Amino acid sequence: MAVPNQNQDPIIINEQIIGGKPENPKEDDERVNDDMAVEMDNRQSDAENSPAHKQAHRATGKSVKFNGPDNERQKAVVKAFQHAWLGYKKYAWGHDTLKPVSKSYSDWFDTGLTIVDGLDTALIMGLEEEAAEATEWIQNKLTFEKDRMVNFFECTIRVLGGMMSAFYLTGNEMFLEKSVDLGDRLLSAFKSPSPIPFSDVNLLKRTGTNPQWGSDSSLSEVTTVQLEYRALSRASGNSTYEDLSFNVSQHIHKIGCDHEGLCGMFINANTGTFKKGATITFGARSDSYYEYLFKQWIQTGKTIDWLKDDYGKAMAAMEKYLYRNSEPNKMFFIGELLSGETYSPKMDHLVCFIAGTLSQGSQNGFPRKHMDMAEKIGETCHNMYDNPTGLGPEIAHFNMIPGKEDLYVKPLDAHCLLRPEAIEGWFYLYRFTGNKKYQEWGWAAFQAIEKYARISTGGYSSISNVKKINVQYRDSMESFLLGETFKYLYLLLGDDQTVLPLDKWVFTTEGHPLPIYDH
Repeated sequence: MAVPNQNQDPIIINEQIIGGKPENPKEDDERVNDDMAVEMDNRQSDAENSPAHKQAHRATGKSVKFNGPDNERQKAVVKAFQHAWLGYKKYAWGHDTLKPVSKSYSDWFDTGLTIVDGLDTALIMGLEEEAAEATEWIQNKLTFEKDRMVNFFECTIRVLGGMMSAFYLTGNEMFLEKSVDLGDRLLSAFKSPSPIPFSDVNLLKRTGTNPQWGSDSSLSEVTTVQLEYRALSRASGNSTYEDLSFNVSQHIHKIGCDHEGLCGMFINANTGTFKKGATITFGARSDSYYEYLFKQWIQTGKTIDWLKDDYGKAMAAMEKYLYRNSEPNKMFFIGELLSGETYSPKMDHLVCFIAGTLSQGSQNGFPRKHMDMAEKIGETCHNMYDNPTGLGPEIAHFNMIPGKEDLYVKPLDAHCLLRPEAIEGWFYLYRFTGNKKYQEWGWAAFQAIEKYARISTGGYSSISNVKKINVQYRDSMESFLLGETFKYLYLLLGDDQTVLPLDKWVFTTEGHPLPIYDH
């Protein structure tokens, strides 16, 4: 377990006085009715002046000191972040993402995603100029008064999570004020007939709807906002955010999942029930449900036993139903159950996150074999990068029949978005094992990014095929490159592995560090 960095200023977080915690977890799924969301507007003024709110500000009012890079590899990652930032600043400033090849931009939410997602990385790297630029833009330019539909989950983890992390790292109350404004608008998602929130929200009209592509919400989307909303409640003194989001977790805990703790990927916001016959996966649309079972338990000081129990059951079921090895070299991977029944040896790059979660769990009371599984998955994720470009594909398939190659990539799955999950897993594995091979794997991945994804005029681009060194660019730089990929690379490659100690901070699914409380 990491210990606090003696070179850092202490983190001023007194969990005893942070307000907004709901009382004891409810054992039933009593519906938190729509009045709670409507009441937000009326309660906010009082909440901002409440003793709990002021205490929370005092408790988090001192910034965390970061000393900057401590070796040449970290310096190289910092330079890469600056190169990405420079390209974004020149050609896309204030827009969501950079299109580095065409020197243009793309807007999804029109909330400056790259700025907000990347700010805490700039802080952690000690980049004062970039952090100041981001802070100034957020304070003076960022507004949520937009007649625009946004994805509730993505807006929460990228924008709300980014601002809440910046608040806890700097003590700047402007970030909290902006977070409260956004949080109030996103609460419209909970104006559904069941405890399950709608998928999409109109920020101006404060209305929620099902996604355009269907009537169901994704499991991961409705169960991966709880860390962010809990942090918002604890800082603002208004428990509504935590109450509504945690009620989702409680509801799913009560109705249960079909496969001994493994849930299908779709759940309906109108009925609050799972879609029958949905795929069971640790990849897209389900992944972070399992991550947040564990991380909510960690965030609340390991005080909510059923979160721990549900996570433990899910990991046991994952090992039983999904965890397999390839032939002939026995690469261990986590497959899927199509329609909840038929096994598919397919693993998304997204699944590589589980190496980090399993390894952290093994340090917090879960079986030693969880570390063994984490190391094996981490190695398989490394093997996924064994391509001519040295970059990993979006999806890999595995052979379970002797006489064929262990791993293969279909043409439509060969693109690379410069995702963070493999590097994230190696970061945790290095923290807990000290095995320098994880640093070497991360450094090799970084060098591949530099060689094949760097655009000379600024920024980095996703690529179309990791198998071809004659690279075809997709002309997109996702905000998570700055928010997660470069952050985890920087932390992984550091000599000082006590920066942001994991017994004091929990990283959200978007890589934003938030404090751990004692309840």
